[in-house]
Amino acid sequence: MKESIRLGHIAGIRVGINFSVIVIVAILIFGLSFGRFPEVLPGLATWAYLVAGTVSAILLLVSLLVHELAHAVVARRNGIEVSGITLWLLGGVAELRGEPRSAGADLRIAAVGPLASLAVGAVFAAAAVAAHAITGPGLGVETLAYLAGINGLLAVFNLVPAAPLDGGRVLRAFLWWRRGDRTAAAITAARAGRAFGLILIALGFIQFVVGAGFGGLWLILIGLFVVGAASSEEQQTRVNAALHGIRVGEIMTPDPVVANANQTVQNLIDEVVLTHRFSTYPLITDGRLAGLVTLNRIRATPPDQRSTLHLFDIACPPEQIPTAHPDDPLTDLLPRMADCTDGRAVVLGAGGQVVGLVSPSDISRTMQTSDLRGSHPYPPPRGADLMVPHEKHHRT
Repeated sequence: MKESIRLGHIAGIRVGINFSVIVIVAILIFGLSFGRFPEVLPGLATWAYLVAGTVSAILLLVSLLVHELAHAVVARRNGIEVSGITLWLLGGVAELRGEPRSAGADLRIAAVGPLASLAVGAVFAAAAVAAHAITGPGLGVETLAYLAGINGLLAVFNLVPAAPLDGGRVLRAFLWWRRGDRTAAAITAARAGRAFGLILIALGFIQFVVGAGFGGLWLILIGLFVVGAASSEEQQTRVNAALHGIRVGEIMTPDPVVANANQTVQNLIDEVVLTHRFSTYPLITDGRLAGLVTLNRIRATPPDQRSTLHLFDIACPPEQIPTAHPDDPLTDLLPRMADCTDGRAVVLGAGGQVVGLVSPSDISRTMQTSDLRGSHPYPPPRGADLMVPHEKHHRT
């Protein structure tokens, strides 16, 4: 899920929101201001309901952020780099670069999210009780009570043992510890997620047909998301299992053709594109990576502008280019190979110089030959927590 607006950093972790958050905020404000609050506490001014609804929506987003921050902080403490957190229509996503190295780490990262939601819910519940004791029943007390209940519901829902929910991660960790096979555990959790998503879709359809309200459409939307995410997770698990243990340097295309960022597009076409069979060109300025141009970006450039536009004008900027070192695990690089680079990544040497490229064709060939390696992706000993002598804690 891509961020549309960056909010800043918390505990060194980038935080942003997707524009779809506007939809859920609008739904919450409308539903609370003209539905729940007037029904529970009738007779108040409309502006009071709107203020309460707006505050509730904002604090719910803060609660979701706390949930995802808990995942991110514990993930970092277990040696997994966190690229950021994005809040969106159906909640939040903590973007982890890599996978837990043990069942115990997997369990800790998964379980801390619902625990954080329960803690936040308890804080709101205590505040509601205190406010009720001081002021008696009122809109403020009802707002706090709603936030306490919704955080409790968020925790319980996320503990359903079905991927991609946190409960699915807990199930995966338990099966990994029990069976000693992470791949099989992840596939089982993903299939449970797909079944749960189908159940939600069916319940939502029934609710909508019998006229129980538009809540059925919401269940259908959540169910579709769960089914899609679970299927994607199963596919990603199989890919990671096939590529586990392979280093970036083993599959990269070495010594790529590089170009000067100040070169014109037409000059690159005449001197390189039409004479070499390459589709990706790293740009270099003062010996450093300054951008990346792909054949698709070149073709998208208007022909009448190619003689005046420079490569840096059409390039993917360096901060958006996925990079890796030859000794990095390939599975850590894969989740970052998207967006403006058309699925390409640049491999850098110790001095920051460009030494290779990784393209979708490199990944495809490696996948086709992965079964010839004949080694288990998680060789014994496997299962519970293991000591990893070279494990590092990344700080972002």
